[in-house]
Amino acid sequence: MGRGNGSSTDFLLLGLFPDSPHPGLFVTIILLILGVAVMGNAALMLLIWSDARLHTPMYVLLSQLSLMDLTLICTTVPKTAADFFSGHRAISRVGCGVQIFLYLMLGVAECVLLTLMAFDRYLAICSPLRYSGTMTPRACAHMAAASWAGGVLVSLTHTVYAMHFSTCGSRTIQHFFCEVMALLKLSCEDTSAYEKVVLVSGIVFLLLSFGLILTSYALILLAVLRVSSPEGRNKALATCSSHLGVASLYFGPGMGRCQFHLGP
Repeated sequence: MGRGNGSSTDFLLLGLFPDSPHPGLFVTIILLILGVAVMGNAALMLLIWSDARLHTPMYVLLSQLSLMDLTLICTTVPKTAADFFSGHRAISRVGCGVQIFLYLMLGVAECVLLTLMAFDRYLAICSPLRYSGTMTPRACAHMAAASWAGGVLVSLTHTVYAMHFSTCGSRTIQHFFCEVMALLKLSCEDTSAYEKVVLVSGIVFLLLSFGLILTSYALILLAVLRVSSPEGRNKALATCSSHLGVASLYFGPGMGRCQFHLGP
């Protein structure tokens, strides 16, 4: 593929698998996975929103998680695929800032929402008599709104601050999409202090959220072990296992990225 060149203020994205002898194969596989993810999330949201029996806090929050996941995928993958097939790898400074904002916003919002979903399961299993009075439709809407608002606030702060640094020399971003740490590497200024703030705050945020989720499920497990009915115990465990699996898939790569940026 050709190397796309934009204006002098544009950035160039390195792209996916730049050193691979068969990048087209990998991009095609990723596009197939994208199609499955889009259809799966869209179908889940449509099912929950169209069936009144599923308008419960657990499923409403799950639909919000699917919406966030769908939007997050569409923030990076379509642009990456379009760049590969067109050979045009340029992205404007504004476009880069928008991509950073959306990616950070959705990542933070998903993290907050997963934590709140664990709290929802804790209330449902450990305090069933208080559940209907606490998890009202209004409370559920507030939880969803808090997730989005938290993502917007954190992302806006980091995006504005990261984009204010001037760049010089190479304008090639060593990534397939714009992200804060990759952008800071192009700055003429000393960004080491801010990079440490980003990494430390990210690790603390992930550990705090994951710690709250694990605490919720530890209390749930203790409550489930006290249930005398095997059917009730199995139902409670089945309800929570899928959410705990999703949380692990989210936090595992997140911590891995932080460790990668910390380096040896």
